[in-house]
Amino acid sequence: MGTLEFEFYNEAPLSDRVEAELRAEVERRLRALTEGHTDMTGASVAVAELTGDATPHIYEVRIVVYVRPEDVVAVEKRETAGGALKGALDAVERQVRELRARLRETWKQP
Repeated sequence: MGTLEFEFYNEAPLSDRVEAELRAEVERRLRALTEGHTDMTGASVAVAELTGDATPHIYEVRIVVYVRPEDVVAVEKRETAGGALKGALDAVERQVRELRARLRETWKQP
């Protein structure tokens, strides 16, 4: 497997240790998703804290995975940055696996 490039943007007030843990989790799970595949070309991860009266201390994580032939996007909102990241990664993994399964089923395609 080649190197998977990903961008990690943190717009939330997280400690350096927490940010490093989140970045390591993203790298570990995305690299696992690329094993044995060449369809993923990169990813972008953004962590933000949504502030306001309606959403105190809610974190949003948006992950875009650049996969051929169509990109995969997941957005998750949770009370912790780690929880939001895990939810978004779960969604991305599921969508990529479903896309790969759909592409393998060539007899169902028009």
